[in-house]
Amino acid sequence: MKKILSAGMAAVMIAASLGTATAASAQSHGARQEHRYEQRQDRREDRREARRDRREDRREARQHQRQYARWQQAQRRYSAGRYYAPRGYVVRQWGYGQRMPVAYRSSAYVVNDYNRYGLRAPPRGYQYVRSGNDVVLAAVAGGLITAVIAGLFN
Repeated sequence: MKKILSAGMAAVMIAASLGTATAASAQSHGARQEHRYEQRQDRREDRREARRDRREDRREARQHQRQYARWQQAQRRYSAGRYYAPRGYVVRQWGYGQRMPVAYRSSAYVVNDYNRYGLRAPPRGYQYVRSGNDVVLAAVAGGLITAVIAGLFN
C-alpha cells in the first residue's frame, strides 16, 4: 500500500510540475506575442513618422522652389549697349534651376558693374550674366541659375 501511495504522490507531483511548466510556458509565449505586437506597432509608427517627415520635406521644397520660380521684375530699367546673343544661340527666357551654357558665361556677357544697375553683390561663386534684357544670377562653375531679374535693360 505504501508503494501505491508513494507512486500516486509521485504521479500527482509530476502532473503538478507539468501543469506549472505548461502555464509558465504559456505565459512566456503570451509575453513573447505581446512583445512582438509592440515591436510591430513601433515599426508601424516609425514608418508613419518617416512618411510625415518626407511629406514635410517635399512641402518645404515646393515652397522654396515657388519662391525662386517667379521672376523678379526689375524696379528700374537701365540703358546698356546693344545685346548680341552668343554664336549659335538666340535670346530666350531663363528660369530658376536651369543651367546657362558656357558661351553665356564669357566676359562679354558677365555683368561686373552690378552696383551701377542697382544689383547687390553676387554671393561667392556666383556672377550676374546678361541674357537679352534680363540679368541672371548663375553659378560660375556649373552655370546653375538661382535668380532671374527680368527687364533690367532697355
